[in-house]
Amino acid sequence: MVVAGAVVGAPARYLADRLVQSRHATGFPWGTFTVNVVGSFVLGLVTGAAATPWITALVGTGFCGALTTYSTFGWETVQLGRRGARLLAACNAVGSVLAGLGAAGLGLVVGGTL
Repeated sequence: MVVAGAVVGAPARYLADRLVQSRHATGFPWGTFTVNVVGSFVLGLVTGAAATPWITALVGTGFCGALTTYSTFGWETVQLGRRGARLLAACNAVGSVLAGLGAAGLGLVVGGTL
């Protein structure tokens, strides 16, 4: 189930990242930010809904695990800092964590009502 979810999540991550990033001319990594926040929401939703183990493996671990990316988030944040865009780097670090936690919390609430 994990592999099946990842087969969908990985290309979805790449395509969503490229689509979002192509619409923004700024140096901010909007694509990675978006997939991480969406993935956090979906994981919260699955958790809040107390999904069956196979759905949790498919969607939570497989899909969300492949959709989201901590390594790219970290790398892009460091690169912003190295290019002298320290404010953008800080906004990316703080904003990603806060938005991800908020999205996961919202997903938990929504999932709990289902």
